[in-house]
Amino acid sequence: QVQLVESGGGLVQDGGSLRLSCAASGRTFSRYAMGWFRQASGKERELVAAISWSGGSTYYADSVKGRFTISRDNAKGTVYLQMNSLKPEDTAVYYCNAGAVPYGWPYSGMDYWGKGTLVTVSS
Repeated sequence: QVQLVESGGGLVQDGGSLRLSCAASGRTFSRYAMGWFRQASGKERELVAAISWSGGSTYYADSVKGRFTISRDNAKGTVYLQMNSLKPEDTAVYYCNAGAVPYGWPYSGMDYWGKGTLVTVSS
């Protein structure tokens, strides 16, 4: 059973930065793509960024391109989301997600979620 533990959320001002981390365990981390989703109040959960098992391919939603960077450390079993130039509309609970099949790309995730980490951007 895969386990995902997100951390790094908090309150930040408009234009600020945060770095989210997700520690994954329960299977061979380096074989699976990873993704970050977010869900704002009253909205559907959306894919924000994803990274392939090797880190060689990435995906970003248009709303975060040029501001967010996803990365991974396979030795540590951790995926990161560096968020710069944050805006109030980035306020949401951010969830880590794991790829459903080994070496799969484009990203297709498991229907399994951690508890998430709340990011609040004040104007």
